[in-house]
Amino acid sequence: MTNEFQDRVAVVTGGSRGIGRATALRLASEGCHVAISYGTRSGPAEETVAEIERMGRRAVAEQCNVGSPDDIARLVARARKDLGPISYLANCGAISNLAEHTELDYDLWREMIDVNLTGAYLAVFAVKDEMIARGFGRIVLVSSIAALLPRKNQIHYATAKAGVMALTRCCADAFAEHNVRVNCVTPGLVETEMAEVLSPERRAEIIKETPMHRIGKPEELASVIRFMLSEESSYMTGQTVVASGGRLMMS
Repeated sequence: MTNEFQDRVAVVTGGSRGIGRATALRLASEGCHVAISYGTRSGPAEETVAEIERMGRRAVAEQCNVGSPDDIARLVARARKDLGPISYLANCGAISNLAEHTELDYDLWREMIDVNLTGAYLAVFAVKDEMIARGFGRIVLVSSIAALLPRKNQIHYATAKAGVMALTRCCADAFAEHNVRVNCVTPGLVETEMAEVLSPERRAEIIKETPMHRIGKPEELASVIRFMLSEESSYMTGQTVVASGGRLMMS
């Protein structure tokens, strides 16, 4: 294992729980100092910071609505001030809920777009100028296979996550000449709190539909994200990698 992450700084949105927490811990285990954001619950964020510090790395947590420009700016400023120049961004902060088209009003739509799509844009644009100036940056955005499959009760969520994939491609093209790579991971169902919006019956159906016959683990997604941030993926940019246990297979 190389030490390419040693003493570099990563920002992980949504880093107190689920895929974000697993990613923050994985990067810290390989030498990164890590700034995480959390939504409303400080306890899990403080526990994640403490676990990173036990590894001998530095860490900070900042309460942040990823759909707020001011909150994202504060998170990134704190990371730079307390940890140093930012080399990596893993944008894992997101929300999910179900709504039939008869229930999907403007407020639900706006909240989903603000957090899941605008939040990704804000995170990327908060760090990209620094990365471009330094000639080094690695960014991974988290989408969902909902972006690639019809979801009649998740019109707002699927649309936002499809936008994340488009944002990835366009930013990758724009930043590539500056040695800033942007890629995307698109998970299937993963054992996180977001999965709890589904009924037990629907979860069982999804497991049956999945060739590997199980739900993914946050640590498995963290491994994919780590790969795309690392130089092991040095010739990849603008790509969307599906990790779904075979539930969605792209040609």
